[in-house]
Amino acid sequence: MKIQKGVHKVAYINTEETMKLLTNLVSIPSPSGNTNEVITFVEKFLAELQIKTIRNRKGGLIATIEGKDSSRHRMLTAHVDTLGAMVKEIKSSGRLKIDLIGGFKYNSIEGEYCQIETSAGKKYTGTILMHQTSVHVYKDAGKAERNQDNIEIRIDEKVHTADEVRKLGIEVGDFVAFDPRVAVTPSGYIKSRHLDDKASVAILLQLIKQLKAENIILPYTTHFLISNNEEIGYGGNSNITPETVEYLAVDMGAMGDGQSTDEYTVSICVKDASGPYHYGLRKNLVRLAEENNIEYKLDIYPFYGSDASAAIRSGHDIVHGLIGPGIDSSHAFERTHKSSIENTAKLLYHYLQSDLIL
Repeated sequence: MKIQKGVHKVAYINTEETMKLLTNLVSIPSPSGNTNEVITFVEKFLAELQIKTIRNRKGGLIATIEGKDSSRHRMLTAHVDTLGAMVKEIKSSGRLKIDLIGGFKYNSIEGEYCQIETSAGKKYTGTILMHQTSVHVYKDAGKAERNQDNIEIRIDEKVHTADEVRKLGIEVGDFVAFDPRVAVTPSGYIKSRHLDDKASVAILLQLIKQLKAENIILPYTTHFLISNNEEIGYGGNSNITPETVEYLAVDMGAMGDGQSTDEYTVSICVKDASGPYHYGLRKNLVRLAEENNIEYKLDIYPFYGSDASAAIRSGHDIVHGLIGPGIDSSHAFERTHKSSIENTAKLLYHYLQSDLIL
């Protein structure tokens, strides 16, 4: 995509601080349905900035910054809930069968460390393995299907029966969170589970911090929804004020064969499984990127839905859009580069201050 020379010289968010914040966020277990800890973290972060927040009944967090015009609103959303699992069955062997939370495949979690949290708040570690793991015992170790019947959790406790597991307090319905294995490389990459969508949450929090530090008055009252049920389809479909005109989901850009998204630019989604995003808002985002020398890519995600598309399906009369950093290996061992985080933050910085509203 051809980029014009920028005309604005501004101090953008500190990317190193954003990477540190992102590291903290991905390290907090938060599978969909069990997100109170990470929402509390975000709530405290914003409270320190003296930003007004409220929780909705679903447990998400809404921060509001008053703008010059309160008759028309904008809403931006990013989600803190992640993929995860629940205990489906306690096996007679003392191992656990699981049921998946979110859209991913069993093979993407094979060999992963995990944490089981009981309803009483006790936490135990374990490893997600195939039942037929040992090649010295199972002839079909490599060929057996990776599915609910064969994948199980080996708990790091001395248990050999279902009764011994239950004595730990573990029961059907307990949440399972995956070890993020977060690492930041000297070359500027961050690799971790759950960059979808905690990378975008970190960007939005840092932007709010910057707006506060610079005493920037936004042209329109703007709401920031930190949603907590996006991975299961309904994180951002409520609590949208009647005055809201534009609704921008900040989520990941998906990479793969046939995609233009990469790990270095901001991805502007033109269409996903829900259909096209609003053409006028998309063109405005492209204009802002080109006027401010922001590297971007336009892309279509064929098997994707966002909080913005959920809001549209719920019947809200809004203009909807979707942007975000490019994430490699989405819903598995994800990775992005600080350049993508920077370009996403830059586009959001200019979008929030733009006077044009559709």
